[in-house]
Amino acid sequence: RSGITLRRISHDRFTAVLPFKRSNRNFYNAMAGAALLGNSEVAAGMFLFKHCGSDYAVVCKTMSYRFLRPCYGPAVYNVRDAEDVRDQLIEQMDFGKEFNINFTLDITQILHKRDKDVRVGRCELTFHCTPKSMIRERFRRKKRQVVTK
Repeated sequence: RSGITLRRISHDRFTAVLPFKRSNRNFYNAMAGAALLGNSEVAAGMFLFKHCGSDYAVVCKTMSYRFLRPCYGPAVYNVRDAEDVRDQLIEQMDFGKEFNINFTLDITQILHKRDKDVRVGRCELTFHCTPKSMIRERFRRKKRQVVTK
């Protein structure tokens, strides 16, 4: 309902854009902090799901958002050092075990009056990724233990 969308920058690079619409504004006519905060988890999750696929269950463990200035236009979510995060993610997925991934989102606003991006916030996230095959195996073991008791 917030209207967040993915925009393709290049072949393997995306950004998430949160539109500046009435439902996302506060009474100061700026982007609501809750909209910026809540959609940062969505944007980061979309980044992870793109690389992990449906083979992993992804859960946000920790998130800290630092508000820097008010946002008066559409918000753009960019993963800082996306190539390094992607390489680290692929390396962890090769082991086929549970892992945590940390990364930082830079949130900027699109203003038509200025030529440069103005950063409105920074969000640091930690996600826990578990292979779904491992979850199924745990469920089977638990089920066997209950039946044997």
